Amino acid sequence: MPRMLDVSDDVRAEIGDEEAERLLAGENAPGGYDCTSCRTPGDSEQERTSTVLFIGEETAVLAFAHAGCLPSQVVKVTEEQLQGAVRSITADAGAGQPGHAGYAGYAGQAGQPAQAPGAAAPEQAVLGVTSGLVLIAGELHPALVVEPTAPIARPGATGVGDDFLPLLIEQGFMPLTAIETVPAVLHGWSVLLAMGRLHAVLQPGPSGGSPVAWWQAHQPLQVTEGWRTAANKHQQVLLFAAPVGSIGRQPREDLLRDALDRAAAEGKLVGAALPLAGT
Repeated sequence: MPRMLDVSDDVRAEIGDEEAERLLAGENAPGGYDCTSCRTPGDSEQERTSTVLFIGEETAVLAFAHAGCLPSQVVKVTEEQLQGAVRSITADAGAGQPGHAGYAGYAGQAGQPAQAPGAAAPEQAVLGVTSGLVLIAGELHPALVVEPTAPIARPGATGVGDDFLPLLIEQGFMPLTAIETVPAVLHGWSVLLAMGRLHAVLQPGPSGGSPVAWWQAHQPLQVTEGWRTAANKHQQVLLFAAPVGSIGRQPREDLLRDALDRAAAEGKLVGAALPLAGT
């Protein structure tokens, strides 16, 4: 029986048109499944279902999720995490269930932290990301704080200036002078959570194509239960960004908030609310 599957262009490119058509026809796709995001049962014969391809260094695993939890996409993980995903996906269904594992032989490295746009070799900047809860108007909101490891030059620029915030403002992030209200939603961007971990911050693809990673974790980051609960409640994550040297690595959330407030007061902070992808 045909399945109500979403197979993204990226997934199709990895598994091939022939395999994608077999999935859509129901040949290799299960009817019932456990959503790889929220862990509750789903039925690809009755509800829209996303195909999610996890790719490690040498192997790959195809999983399924409610379309409302995750879009169909390719998620790069380490080989160790991939084996953990296999154990998790097959825990209830039993190893070897058709469509849940396989596609061995895919090459590729685990996701690296995204190089900040415009950073020049050899000292290429990467984006450091810290998660924490931020109190706004008496309510806790899940937040990610992004700070590069070096100044960010505009692509093609020959000077030594830092264009990190202007580049983000051009993408729709808003300058913040204080953190008193929730920033506006930036549509087209999203925060990807899968299997309870932070995988990536996604931005719109070129020419309206599939979303691409603006930042991707080298190893998916574990978030606290409180952070995940707040993210599920609000269905969005606040992203704050500041130039190198503005925030630093803060060991506690109260110190992180103090650093954010200082950066905002100094005109060195931008922010936006990004829709949540996954749970």
